Amino acid sequence: MKTQAAVLWEVGKEWSVEEVELADPLAGEVRVKLASSGLCHSDEHLLTGDVPAALPMVGGHEGAGIVEAVGPGVTSLAEGDHVVLSFIPACGRCAACSTGHQNLCDLGAYLVAGTEIAGGQRITARGQGVGTMCCLGTFSPYVVVHESSAIKIRDDVPLDKASLVGCGVTTGFGSAVYAAAVRSGQTIVVVGAGGIGTNAIQGARVAGAQYIVAVDPVAFKRESAMLYGATHTVPGLDEAYGLVQELTWGRMANSAIMTTGVADGQMMAQMMALLGKNGTVVVTALGRFDRMDVNLSLLDLTLYEKRVQGALFGSANPRFDVPRILDLYMDGIIKLDELITRTYPLSQVNEGYQDMRDGRNLRGMIVFD
Repeated sequence: MKTQAAVLWEVGKEWSVEEVELADPLAGEVRVKLASSGLCHSDEHLLTGDVPAALPMVGGHEGAGIVEAVGPGVTSLAEGDHVVLSFIPACGRCAACSTGHQNLCDLGAYLVAGTEIAGGQRITARGQGVGTMCCLGTFSPYVVVHESSAIKIRDDVPLDKASLVGCGVTTGFGSAVYAAAVRSGQTIVVVGAGGIGTNAIQGARVAGAQYIVAVDPVAFKRESAMLYGATHTVPGLDEAYGLVQELTWGRMANSAIMTTGVADGQMMAQMMALLGKNGTVVVTALGRFDRMDVNLSLLDLTLYEKRVQGALFGSANPRFDVPRILDLYMDGIIKLDELITRTYPLSQVNEGYQDMRDGRNLRGMIVFD
């Protein structure tokens, strides 16, 4: 079938919205008609070259919609099912999935390969095959994805909001609840109050943190952070140090979560200084693939038994946590509606990303007809 998609042809160029040809689903695959797609910073990493990928590629990895067709052998989904597309596939059978680490599923090896999990490419544009971001490519109203990437959800969840749980919401929420293991009464610092950081704040609130300090240079984001559970906000790490010291009577924070647009190793020493004994720095933001420099006191790390913990998808399990977070949303515990600062048609995808760069959005969203 013919449809529209936003394709990245070269690093540093804008997304090109154009007609593409989408193939029918093969064995193990489904075709989904999407209601919406979030504009996540991870797709920006493709455009800037921070994360290498096989171009050309259809962008987008936050989507939700309704299954229209199923390929041979599909057992977990049927036509008419409502689904959230998880940017991390979860086969349920590999060693990682079987030990409760679906976010590290072996099928994740396909995420930047430019080919689909079932092999080959499903999209053709300008006479050549085109890859899809995270084997999804949600910058298009129709996608063909492997069933391991589609999570069935309850039918009464608004699909335009549900797409956010395929990446940003779950990544932030899990960074606090799982990677940082936030507990009741703790002090948490979230560095970067954008789409991911805001949901780390929500996760810390749900987990019962006493103090949640949001750090962001953008006043709009600091103001928004208070709506999601931050108890205090500051523009920079220097201010955060003094505030945390005062709040905790010198014991300092239990954890600090890095959710900046791009992970910066030069921030690590300041973030570690925010921690008390046995504290954890969680690195959720993506760093450039070619940067290896980290500013860190190993003496501080050893003497106070501090930890550095990476977090992919917030260390969450897609098949459990996507439905769980949507239940929390439907019960009024997690905010999703308020996260969407502005919606765009597919033709304005580049405008949406410019708004993100300018700090105008917590999360922009493409809404399809």
